[in-house]
Amino acid sequence: MYKTPTLPTIIKASRTIYHYMQASPLRDYKILSDLIGADVWLKHENHNPTCAFKVRGGINCLSKMTDEQKKAGVYTASTGNHGQSIAFAARAFGVKATIYVPKVANQGKVEAMRSLGAEVLYFGDDFDVARDGALQASLDKGGVFVGPTDEVLIEGVASYGLEIMNDLPDVDVIIVPVGAGSGICGTSIVAKTINPKIKIIGVQSAQAPAQQLSWKNQEMIEAQMQTIAEGMATRVPFANTQKIMHDYVDDFLLVDDRQIIKATKTLIETTHNLIEEASAATFAAALQIKEQLQGKKVVLVMSGGNISMQNLAALFQD
Repeated sequence: MYKTPTLPTIIKASRTIYHYMQASPLRDYKILSDLIGADVWLKHENHNPTCAFKVRGGINCLSKMTDEQKKAGVYTASTGNHGQSIAFAARAFGVKATIYVPKVANQGKVEAMRSLGAEVLYFGDDFDVARDGALQASLDKGGVFVGPTDEVLIEGVASYGLEIMNDLPDVDVIIVPVGAGSGICGTSIVAKTINPKIKIIGVQSAQAPAQQLSWKNQEMIEAQMQTIAEGMATRVPFANTQKIMHDYVDDFLLVDDRQIIKATKTLIETTHNLIEEASAATFAAALQIKEQLQGKKVVLVMSGGNISMQNLAALFQD
């Protein structure tokens, strides 16, 4: 049974990860700082090899597999970014990857997974159904199932939390988008271990609030899932990430998809970065609570840049 990551195990994982990728940049933007009234920094996980933070977890996961497990192959499910991380790592370690995606999956992300050598299969109407399909396939074929919140993934993605603390040790607030929860769990473990006074805030779409409702009520709650932000499109909560969030996360906000869309457009226009909706949710949340952030050093995690071309075009139709 894999244990909850700790700072020493995260540091060890980061050394492996940097054999396959570089640290991502942390940049401040005066225009965003002026809009919020705080010292705003963006952690650009959209600059990673798969344009998302999850690549770190995939690398760490496959690096720890035995030769027998690698030979059996890996099975997972994804709306895109997690799948790309497993596909990237599988290619790096010479492992066959089979990835189940919902029928509505971002076509660009699907093609990216295939280009990395993964077999991609459409299955079900949403992520949670696709996940059930991947798990059953792994059991039927004797492969290794990788869930989206496995602790080995959290340990890997936590390396970007280390980078934030190295680059901006006096940060006051870190706002993280939440889908399955690996990103916020890894970030909060690192930040709170180094400085318990740092405030960790999660954000999820009001149109997919299962994780937020579960955290707030301290019970597992399923909810609707109709958000445009596919990186946060979870219908059910996850027990292990909920436990970590209860221990480490200070607040958890919901923002409406309309605010997320507006924030996406603003970030693309002002930072000249390609940003996906889950990333923009952190900026939308900062605008929502800007009175609480006045004068503070705030990091917004740009979890990925894999926006669909259809959604990108729609942003600038007006």
